[in-house]
Amino acid sequence: MRWLIAAPFLLILVLFALSNTEAVRLALWPTDFALEMPLSLVILAAMALAFLVGGMFVWFAELGQRRRARRAEHTIRVLERQIEELKARLPATAALPPAAAE
Repeated sequence: MRWLIAAPFLLILVLFALSNTEAVRLALWPTDFALEMPLSLVILAAMALAFLVGGMFVWFAELGQRRRARRAEHTIRVLERQIEELKARLPATAALPPAAAE
């Protein structure tokens, strides 16, 4: 199922890279540092960086939700333990339903 999405996406990336092979010069302004690389590599690197930064924002935004979920799971475990303890204290006869009246 993943290949139904991944294969066309990879094909588009390969076609994009093959059609944008012109070299571009990237310069870091206050310095004399400059790089020449294919345009497709520059665009794909910028997209990858944006994807990673966006993922980090989402990850930080979900920290509170994960903390609340952890607390809720802990509360559930404590309450389930209490239920088991109360069931163990209950005599076996008290756990039976009342007999039907005739």
